Amino acid sequence: MIGGVDAFVVLVAIMNPSRAYWSAAAAVMGSLIGGMTLFLIARKGGEEYLHRFTSHGRGARLRAWFLEYGLLTVFVPGLVPIPLPLKIFILSAGALEVPPPRFLIVFAASRIPRYLLFAWLGTQLGPETWPYLRAHIWGLVLLTVGLFVVLYLGVKFWHARRRRHGLT
Repeated sequence: MIGGVDAFVVLVAIMNPSRAYWSAAAAVMGSLIGGMTLFLIARKGGEEYLHRFTSHGRGARLRAWFLEYGLLTVFVPGLVPIPLPLKIFILSAGALEVPPPRFLIVFAASRIPRYLLFAWLGTQLGPETWPYLRAHIWGLVLLTVGLFVVLYLGVKFWHARRRRHGLT
């Protein structure tokens, strides 16, 4: 269910609780460096490649949707511990020229609470962390869907408000 880095943070927290949050910090830094590297690679040459698939039809609609709401597709899978595609959205963010500071802020906002949660769970539950996560998988799925819907509606509201006030 959870990824390798998530498992590493939990394992460190179980084995040495005093280092749990240091491992979470290292996981955040590694994730941000890796994500930013992928983002910058896509930014260099990804637009041309992506254009072939997003210039017409469904691809064009996907591109328009991503340009309006795209960082939700980075934030939600970056935050929640259930496996969701993330790299494709990081590549899309880079190729579609999302400003690097905006990408980094959104990505960090998703990774920091994720790894802190795993460190905290490991220190609080110890070896029972894995069974706890397995037992609550559907709650995590519902949380993911709910989070996406709330953020999506928030973005729609924000854009409608900006349009009403002529700030587009």
